[in-house]
Amino acid sequence: MKTRLSVVAIALSTLVAGHALAADPAAAKTREQVRAELVEAQRNGSLIADGETGLRFNQVSPHLYAQATVVAKTRADVKAELAQAQANGDLIADGETGARFNEVFPAQYAANRTAAPAVEVVAQGKTRAQVRAELAEAQANGDLIADGETGARFKDVNPGRYPVQATVQAKSRDDVRAQQVEARRNNGG
Repeated sequence: MKTRLSVVAIALSTLVAGHALAADPAAAKTREQVRAELVEAQRNGSLIADGETGLRFNQVSPHLYAQATVVAKTRADVKAELAQAQANGDLIADGETGARFNEVFPAQYAANRTAAPAVEVVAQGKTRAQVRAELAEAQANGDLIADGETGARFKDVNPGRYPVQATVQAKSRDDVRAQQVEARRNNGG
C-alpha cells in the first residue's frame, strides 16, 4: 500500500513539473532552435565526449576545433618584436634544449644586448658547513644537474636511485575536532 502511494506521488509530481516547465514561455524553444543549438555545439566541440570525466570534444581534441583568437597586437608590433628578438638573440637556437642564440653564441650578441639593471649583491651569510650540508643533501636527493645541455637532474635521469619526495599528510578527523574544541574554548564558546 505504501509503495503504491509513493508511485502515485512520483507520477503526479512529474506531471505537475512537466506542465510547469511547459507553461514557462522563456524555457520553450522551437524544434529549429534546438537543432541549431545542436549543430553549433557539434561545430565548436562543446558536446560531452567522455561521460566519466566530463571532458568536451574541444578539450579532448583541441586541434580539430577552431580556437578563439585574441588580437592584442598589430602586425607592425609583432614584426618589431621579432626584429628586436633577432637582434638580441632571444630566439630559440636549439629546440631540443630550449637554448637561445644569445646563450649559444654569447660573443655574437654581446653588443646588441640591452643593459640589465644593476643588481646589488648581498652576502647570503651561510657558513662553509651549511653550504657543505646543502651540497650533501642535494647529492643524496639527486638534485644536482646531471646533464648540462638539458638541465636534467640526477633524480630525473636515474629515478630509482633517489628517494621519492614525501607527500604532505593531511590532518586526521580527530585532530580537526580537537582544534575546533580548543578554538571554542579560547573564544569563550
